[in-house]
Amino acid sequence: MIINASGRTDVVAYYMDWFVNRWNEGYFDVRNPFNPKLVSRIYVSDIDMIVFCTKNPLPLLDTIHLFSVPIQLQVTITGYFNDIEPQVPDKREVIQCIKKLSSYLGKENVCVRYDPILLNSKYDVDYHIRAFNKLCTMLNGYISKIIVSFVDDYKNVRNNHLDYHEPSNEEYLKLKEAFEKNNIKISSCMENKYHIGDENDCCVSIKYAFERIGKLFKEWKARDCHCVNMVDIGAYNSCLHGCKYCYANFDSKQISKNYMLHDPNSSLLIGQLSLDDQIKIRRK
Repeated sequence: MIINASGRTDVVAYYMDWFVNRWNEGYFDVRNPFNPKLVSRIYVSDIDMIVFCTKNPLPLLDTIHLFSVPIQLQVTITGYFNDIEPQVPDKREVIQCIKKLSSYLGKENVCVRYDPILLNSKYDVDYHIRAFNKLCTMLNGYISKIIVSFVDDYKNVRNNHLDYHEPSNEEYLKLKEAFEKNNIKISSCMENKYHIGDENDCCVSIKYAFERIGKLFKEWKARDCHCVNMVDIGAYNSCLHGCKYCYANFDSKQISKNYMLHDPNSSLLIGQLSLDDQIKIRRK
């Protein structure tokens, strides 16, 4: 299988000690977010590839060499300040880190996510074009592509009273034209109406996985996209970045509670196994 670490939380930024411990122990336990008493046990021996998704890749500098399977790295870098991303690290440090990790992984295995694109009076189309062009200039030669998407109307986004508007057709076309002029390949994540870049590509394609692993995987049924099937080992409501547009954090009280329940020596990311938990071995 291919594991995703993670779309539910930033494992690399906040829980890398746990990840390394689980890798060394030989298995991960993942609680089903929709059926909490059901736990999937994933053995390291069944893992064919890791997809690390993070806003802070710095903890990987000392740990990336520990993993014996192919890795794809996806790092989210936007042009927002702390009014939107209160706890995201200095992006200049993140960019320097990407360059170092690119030398180790190979640029074909490193992507940047410029998403979500949020439009308002402060972060308007011209602002995003300048920020995106600067990012492309700084990372040219170090990454394989940049993945983009527009902000989605999730419940927690509404709860944060985030100021933004849906792009007009004029705004969308202006962004599309400007973004696609850069030398770095662009693909869109789960965008049909506002697609930018290569329409035949996605974040982690079946073709890419086959080239890395030599196995043909199916599409990811859990998401409405064309990405290869992955197993997310994270947990919702456990990321401390506090980004106002995040879909994975929807209960602020639960976030701090979950973080306090985290034990780097537990088989679960959050909390401990209970006697009435049902553990099922997951092979794919």
